[in-house]
Amino acid sequence: MKKSIIFSAPSGSGKTTVVNHLLKVLGDKLSFSISATTRKPRPNETHGKEYYFLEAEDFKQKAKNGEFLEFEEVYAGILYGTMWSEVHRIWDSNRAVIFDVDVKGGLNLKREFGDQALAIFLRPPSVEVLMERLTNRSTEVEHQLKERLAKANFELSFENQYDVVVINDNLEETLATCEKLVLDFINSPA
Repeated sequence: MKKSIIFSAPSGSGKTTVVNHLLKVLGDKLSFSISATTRKPRPNETHGKEYYFLEAEDFKQKAKNGEFLEFEEVYAGILYGTMWSEVHRIWDSNRAVIFDVDVKGGLNLKREFGDQALAIFLRPPSVEVLMERLTNRSTEVEHQLKERLAKANFELSFENQYDVVVINDNLEETLATCEKLVLDFINSPA
């Protein structure tokens, strides 16, 4: 199969909700690529489940060894990356890989996989709605919130480089749209 589904979006756009839904309803066809990061785990996050939480030196050594398909410094001093071992683990199980990655990482993955990947950009209906979602999430302190909003505005400028843009205005419609996009892509000839 060796297909890949890439979801990118500004933080707070709902991509994790969409990806989790797809994994629940299409779990026999998809498997989640767990990213590595140097950031500290949030409450209820487990190493090897949501992320591989690595020390910066370990991450940099893996990068030097060529173990990453892609990696980025997403926030100052915070690295995120996709390990080749994750991709091969999923392809070996005869499933498509689904990625939940930042915008630059998503574009790097699309360049790497070409037509074997479907790149979906999930956007909020507006920056105001995004601000409200981030504030309600209560996972960031004020300066982190401002940093995420500035990054979101930057990331929105890349949406036209994705195969499809889905506006997450109504969650049920967004889930149905994404489900159809992914199924159509997975079922298309290789």
